[in-house]
Amino acid sequence: MSEVTLYLQGEEAMEAFGQRLAALTHGVGTIFLEGDLGAGKTTLSRGLIRGLGHVGAVKSPTFTLVEPYEIGAVRAFHFDLYRLVDPEELEFLGIRDYFDGDALCLIEWPQKGAGFLPKPDLTITISPAAAGRSLHIAPQTVRGVAWCAVLAQEIT
Repeated sequence: MSEVTLYLQGEEAMEAFGQRLAALTHGVGTIFLEGDLGAGKTTLSRGLIRGLGHVGAVKSPTFTLVEPYEIGAVRAFHFDLYRLVDPEELEFLGIRDYFDGDALCLIEWPQKGAGFLPKPDLTITISPAAAGRSLHIAPQTVRGVAWCAVLAQEIT
């Protein structure tokens, strides 16, 4: 599978990349976002959700676990599992219902939901880099491979 690594400087670059992902996904799929606190997971999500056409605030669902967005015909769900104590709690929240149909699911801290989340199309790991952030993008499905192929072409 063709993985892609990008280097981005600043919040604007992270949001712009999120908007690029929005165009690539067409508002469908599952993306895991990994990285330490403050890495830029929510900033990337904000760019992606705005790239789908959402106007207004995009807040972190740290306390609510999920923030839904209805954007025309697109349904997007932004999850933040940081405060999840036990992955089984996701079953009580009806987590499987979010992955039925054509929706985009962005999941921060996916390791906290291990065993209860579907396989993602992409896993994006954000790490500090010399002058910004490094994004390692690993495809996990055929759809993810296609997305990475497009991204790889764009950066070469």
